[in-house]
Amino acid sequence: MMERAESGQKLYTRMRLWEFPDEYVIEPTDGSSGSPLSVSRVDGSMKLLDGVPECSSLRVPKIRTIFGVVGMLKLVAGSYLIVILERECVGSYLGHPIFKITSLKILPCDCSLKNSSVEQKKVETEFSGLLRVAERTHGLYFSYDTNLTLSAQRLHDLGDESKLLPLWRQAEPRFLWNNYMLEVLIDNKLDPYLLPVVQGSFQNFQAAIGKDIIEVTLIARRCTRRNGTRLWRRGADPDGYVANFVESEQVVHLNGFTASLVQIRGSMPFLWEQIVDLTYKPKFEIIKPEDAPQVAERHFLDLRKKYGSVLAVDLVNEHGGEGRLSEKFANATQHIRSDDVRYLLLNEKGEKIKEQTGVVRTNCIDCLDRTNVTQSMIGRRMLEIQLRRIGVFAAEEKINSHPNFDDSFKILWANHGDDISIQYSGTPALKGDFVRCGQRTAQGILKDGWNALARYYFNNFSDGVKQDAIDLLHGHYIMSVSRDMTPPSQTGGLENIASFPLALSLVLTGFFFTLMSLRQVRYDLRHLIFSTIWAGLTVAIAAFVRANGRIFCNRPRLHKPRH
Repeated sequence: MMERAESGQKLYTRMRLWEFPDEYVIEPTDGSSGSPLSVSRVDGSMKLLDGVPECSSLRVPKIRTIFGVVGMLKLVAGSYLIVILERECVGSYLGHPIFKITSLKILPCDCSLKNSSVEQKKVETEFSGLLRVAERTHGLYFSYDTNLTLSAQRLHDLGDESKLLPLWRQAEPRFLWNNYMLEVLIDNKLDPYLLPVVQGSFQNFQAAIGKDIIEVTLIARRCTRRNGTRLWRRGADPDGYVANFVESEQVVHLNGFTASLVQIRGSMPFLWEQIVDLTYKPKFEIIKPEDAPQVAERHFLDLRKKYGSVLAVDLVNEHGGEGRLSEKFANATQHIRSDDVRYLLLNEKGEKIKEQTGVVRTNCIDCLDRTNVTQSMIGRRMLEIQLRRIGVFAAEEKINSHPNFDDSFKILWANHGDDISIQYSGTPALKGDFVRCGQRTAQGILKDGWNALARYYFNNFSDGVKQDAIDLLHGHYIMSVSRDMTPPSQTGGLENIASFPLALSLVLTGFFFTLMSLRQVRYDLRHLIFSTIWAGLTVAIAAFVRANGRIFCNRPRLHKPRH
């Protein structure tokens, strides 16, 4: 079996949370002899205690069980502790249990807020509301025993000294979802409480091939450098970090052998965007086109340092607005070539037989639907090669020769694509029926239509706030009170009352009365006049909404970059 990368200091796996009026006390209850942690509800300061404070009639605590501390965020006047209330074991990775977070809890440490100014209180209320959005973050996973941020190959290559470090010290910062939130705990040297969390996906299954039992695991690790939602995070930043960058690793265990293949996806690596304006497909805008080659070069240099050679697969349409982006991508990367991509293979002794020395980078416009179909096909092909190398498959044998295994493999990749898509667009992946069934189906097409409409709504009317919450969690913005940071309640004019549900209801009402009047025309021609009036009002409202789309769009309000 592969050698396990275990840290020298164990993390607490179960704790009791005591909620006193003036402090939170976190007591390890997993059999360890660790000291309880006290967190002040006044200012968020932390200290270790010799024991849990005594209760009294004036200090009656609320008690609950928690399964980890995700971190702490400091806003304008208060601090907020984030803990795991519920978890679900979803499988194992290299022999260690993997858990999915099913419930987060934000614990305010803001008693000092009562001494703050009125302006600070209003801004604090707005920002703390964003943390409630963060409580619903999808696809968070962790392990108490192994580093989920590292691929099997990178875990294998860790030195003996690195394996003794706490898990957060071993972690790959790009994929450490709570990297920024852990800073306060790190400063207080609270290693047993420092739980690394990854956002992405974790899927696995077991199947029989003859007498052999094969286990296949598929992991997604989402990068936090340019994390965000579909229309609010596009392209790259000037440093070459791209939106929707996800590392996918397919791991196979069989007869003591471990085989791994890593693929990556990410937005086209130059500066481009789509301004949300209520249209179904906003216009693509290329920003500073003269900088595209330099930004792309920074991106691919970073990939080469981390993965070796890079084979870029561009699935963007060659016509229309997408065509302009595809052409710019091709021109910016024409000097980048690679054909050196292999997979990792370890024998039953944990010895490396083959090493992956490159990576396939796939993208479409969203890096979701077409990308997942393509990556699943690459994963299928490479798994067949690995199984032949191990000796399980004959020379011409394929996965679809084993129906149960084939079905499980399709579902594995379809669920993988859905998880990644939900985090970026708000809906499951489109074309999921092709991944699950190998062909398009009528039900799949109808489902895609519904999800496309849902994406339109989320992109225009809820993802702006979600983007604010993401930027807040990852420390991409600093908090301050300034003249230009006005809470929405203070904004005057049309923005106070304008909203998409209101606009939609007005349009539908006008459409309804237009139809009702038309039905009465055969009895009274005067209804033709009323129908014309209602139709005109409906068109006018729709045109107004289109022309003033930026008013109705729920757009981000954070604006101060963290330096």
